[in-house]
Amino acid sequence: MPRRTATLLTSTLLLIGLLCAGLLIHVPYAEMSPGPTVNTLGQHDGEPVLNIEGHETYDASGHLNMTTVRVTGIDYRMNLLEAVAGWLSDDRAVVPYRTLYPDDVSADQVEQQNAEEFTASQESAKVAALEELGYDIPAQTIVGAVVKDSPSEGRLHAGDAILAVDGTPVSEPGEVAGLVTEHDPGEPVVFTVVPADEAEEALDAGERVSPGDAEDVTITTEAAEDDGRALVGIQAGTAHIFPFDIDIELADVGGPSAGLMFALGLVDRLSPGDLTGGEFVAGTGTIDDEGQVGPIGGVSMKVIAARDAGAEYFLTPADNCSTAAADTPDGLTLVEIDTLDDALDALTAIRDGHTDDLTRCTRD
Repeated sequence: MPRRTATLLTSTLLLIGLLCAGLLIHVPYAEMSPGPTVNTLGQHDGEPVLNIEGHETYDASGHLNMTTVRVTGIDYRMNLLEAVAGWLSDDRAVVPYRTLYPDDVSADQVEQQNAEEFTASQESAKVAALEELGYDIPAQTIVGAVVKDSPSEGRLHAGDAILAVDGTPVSEPGEVAGLVTEHDPGEPVVFTVVPADEAEEALDAGERVSPGDAEDVTITTEAAEDDGRALVGIQAGTAHIFPFDIDIELADVGGPSAGLMFALGLVDRLSPGDLTGGEFVAGTGTIDDEGQVGPIGGVSMKVIAARDAGAEYFLTPADNCSTAAADTPDGLTLVEIDTLDDALDALTAIRDGHTDDLTRCTRD
C-alpha cells in the first residue's frame, strides 16, 4: 500500500475513532439555550396569561414579554462532542452540571422547587402590582411547608393559618421561628391555627381568617442538627388577601424570574393608558412584595431569546447588567432596573420617546 494511501487511511480511522469517543464519553456539563418568550399582555395556548375577574381591565398594545431559558434535563448526560459544539456556539452556554443540579437533589425535587418558586413569584407580582396601584394587601402568616419526619408532621399542615405561638399573636413568618427558638429542645410549643381548608376558604373570599375557627396544637420541639436550637419542622409562609381574582396561566414554566414582567403586565391591564406605547419590551427579574427586583440565571440566553422574538428593549436586573452587556445582540437596548418603579419609569421614557433618559447596562 502506498505511503500516501496508508497515511490517509490511518488519519481517517483516527478521526472516526475520535468521533466515536466523543459520542461515547460523557462529560459533567449541562447546556443552556434561549427559550420561548411570552407576552404577559396577551395569550398563551389560547388562554389569557393574566386572567382577571372582579375588576375592570383595559386593553394594552405592545409587548411586555417574559423570557425563559431551556436547559438539558437532570437525567441527560452530555457527550464530549455536544459540549465542544456548545462551547463554540454563540447562542448556547455549557455550564457545570452541578450548577443546575446539585448531587443531593432529585428530578422530583427540582420540579417541585421550580413550581414553588413560580407560584411565589406570581404571588409577589400580584402584591407589588396592586400596591403600586394603591391597594392595601393584607397578609396572613401560614404554614408554608412541613418537614418530613419532623415533630409537626401530621399535626400541622401546609396552608394552616398561624394566629399565635404560645399565645403571642404573629403577623409575619419570621416571628414564628423567633418564638419557637425561645424554647429549649424537648419543650412544648402551642400553635393557635385555623386549619388549611377553613383558612383557604376565607382567603379565597377576600376575607381575614376568623379566630373563631382556631384550634390549639401542641408540638414538642427537637434539637436542630447543626446548632442545637429548638425547632418544630415547619417553614412559615405568607398568604395574601386580594380584593379580586387574579390567575396567571402559564404552563410548563418554573422558577421565579418572570415576577417583574408579571407585575408590569398587571399594572398595564388594571390601569387606563398604555405602558409600552406599542413598543416591544421584554425583560426578566425576580420581584418581592415591596417591588424590589432581583437577579436571575441565564440572562445571556434570555437577551438572545428576546431579540430573536423582536424585542427592542430588555429590562435587566441591575446585578445581571454587566453579564448581559458583555455580548448584547444588535438592536437590543438593555435597561438597568432595581425596582418596579424603575421599570415603570423606563417604560414611560420608552413610550414618550425619551430613550436618552434610560439607565443602560454597561460592562464592568
